[in-house]
Order: sequence, then structure tokens, then C-alpha cells
Amino acid sequence: MAGILAEFYLIRAFSVRPVVAAILLICQAVISIANVYPFDVWLHGAAVFPAGLLTMWWWSIVPVALVVWLSRWFPAKPFSPGRRKILRSSFQALAAAPAVALCTGIIIRKDLVVREVPMKFHNLPKDLQGVRLVQLSDIHIGAFYTAADLARAVDAANGLRADVMLITGDLISTRYDPLEECLQELKRLRASNGIWGCLGNHEMHAEIEAHTAKLANQVGIHFLRQENEQLRFGRARLNLVGVDHQRRERPYLQHTSELISPDDFNLLLSHNPDVFPVAAKQGFDLTISGHTHGGQINMDLLGSHINAVDLVTPFTKGEYHLAKSSLYVNSGLGTIGVPVRLGSPPEVTLITLCNF
Repeated sequence: MAGILAEFYLIRAFSVRPVVAAILLICQAVISIANVYPFDVWLHGAAVFPAGLLTMWWWSIVPVALVVWLSRWFPAKPFSPGRRKILRSSFQALAAAPAVALCTGIIIRKDLVVREVPMKFHNLPKDLQGVRLVQLSDIHIGAFYTAADLARAVDAANGLRADVMLITGDLISTRYDPLEECLQELKRLRASNGIWGCLGNHEMHAEIEAHTAKLANQVGIHFLRQENEQLRFGRARLNLVGVDHQRRERPYLQHTSELISPDDFNLLLSHNPDVFPVAAKQGFDLTISGHTHGGQINMDLLGSHINAVDLVTPFTKGEYHLAKSSLYVNSGLGTIGVPVRLGSPPEVTLITLCNF
């Protein structure tokens, strides 16, 4: 709402004609699409930041253009100096609000939190009770999230005494980001049963999935690509399954059910949380995902957190449950589009398996 009023004030202040507002709408649509699709792969990421800035205003430009157009059909009220002064002051304050929010989001975007989440399951094997899973996701190493930033997250993760360390994709944003630096930091992770992960949509867009998995394996990090690994805890086994990023235009989790072990606890690593209903139907006990950045930019409206990701998926951040299956969506570490986080701090997550 603040964005709508801010643009309304600027358009009226500069007497922008409806045709100009329409041109702005078209230009913003084109550049916003560049932020959604992987054009940044062959633009060296040059379009990511400006496209992201315009994306922040995408949902406000349409009603603004309509307001300006409709205003031509209604007669203006008689001029009132007092009313004009009040409106001008109000619109100036509202116009500044998005800039204040943007600056705040830039400043706090690296305020790391450690989130401890006990997740309860029916008939969890005794030897799996208390198993500690530590998750990192969506690092997006590059200009806005450096190796030094990642080092702090790795140190925090190592302080959680993980049984299994999990990385759920998007180590980079484009193929030109420093993947090797990212892996050099991640190899410092420590867990008694190893470091495992799945790959994200940015590895897919950059066409470096195989390259990433190969380099990671050399430093002791194992990305599961449509494959599984069974981890033993006493007499119980945790069947860990990993898949590459699942595209919307294809059926989710094709042939993944073949990797399920009916007698064990089945855990799926999928960068995209939208697979959860399919995973629950196939029989996975727990799905661990990232991808959404927790909405990245959340606005409070009438007591509710509103973000653009909610328009795309019902699984934005935190815990979700379907029948006996559970999902956890990590808010990630880095950012994409704009280096801003509001209402969704970067997180390292400790998931502890418990029985009801």
C-alpha cells in the first residue's frame, strides 16, 4: 500500500500522463521478467539487481496506472491550500516509507538466526529419537553474500552438534559466482554422519549441476541427484533421498518413489517445497526444502505477513503437515534480486527428530 501511494504521489507531482504510465508498466514488466527467468546467467548477473528493484514495485504499478487514468474522468475538487498542504505532507511521508524499509532490509539482511525446531512423528524408531539435522540453504554466494558471511553461518552450524548436515541448494546465483569459495567454506561443516544435499534451480539454470556435485564430492560433500543413501543409527536406518530442482512443467518426483525404503524413516531433500503433497503421498516421513527465502520481503497488513512468494506457493517458510508427513522450509542465507530481507532473517536450522 505504501508503494502504491508513493508512486501515486510521484506521478501526480510530475503530472505524468496516462500513456507514460502505461509505458512504465510495460518496461517494468519486461525487466521484472528478467528477474524471474535465468537471463542473469548470460548477463553476468548485471540485470539481477535493477530487475529486482523494479520487481519490488511490480504489484503497485498496475493500480497506480489505473488510478491516474481514472482520475481524468472525475472533476477535480475546488483548490484548498490547507487540504493540499496536508495531502502533500502525507504523501511525502508515504513516499519515503518504501525507501526507509529498503534501507532497513539492507542493513539487517545478514542478521543470522539459529532456529531450533523439534519435529514430532508417529512411531519414530527409538534409535532415531533425538537425531539432530542441521540445515543450510540458498547461500547465493556473490557480491551481496560473501565467503566471510558464509563462514559465520558455518561456525553457527558447527556449534549445533549435528548428526547429519544438510544443504538444500542454490549455492550460487549465476555460473559466474565463486562456487569454489563457497565449497571451501562448506567443507568445514562437521557432522557425525556426513554432509549431504540437493541442488537448486540456480545450479540448474547455470547448467553446472554435474560440475557442482563433482567439486563438492572432492571436499566431502555429497549431493544426492535422484538417488538415496541409508544412514544407520543403532538398529534404525534413516533413508536419505535427494532430487535436483523439480520443474513446474514436469510431474514432480518422477521415479522417486522407487527410492523409498518402506521399513525405514524416509527423508527427502528437495530444493522446491511445492513437491510436498506428492512426497507425502509417496510415503516420505519428512521433506526438507528451501527456495522461497521465506518470502525475503514480508509486509505486515492487518496482522498478516504478506509477500510475493505467497502468491506462488502455500509453503513459504517453517513447518507444514499433511497426514503423517511433515515439511520444513528453510528461509535461506543469501538473497536474490535485491539484497534485502524483511520479516525473514537468514537462518541456520536445527531439526530434532522426536516422537509424539
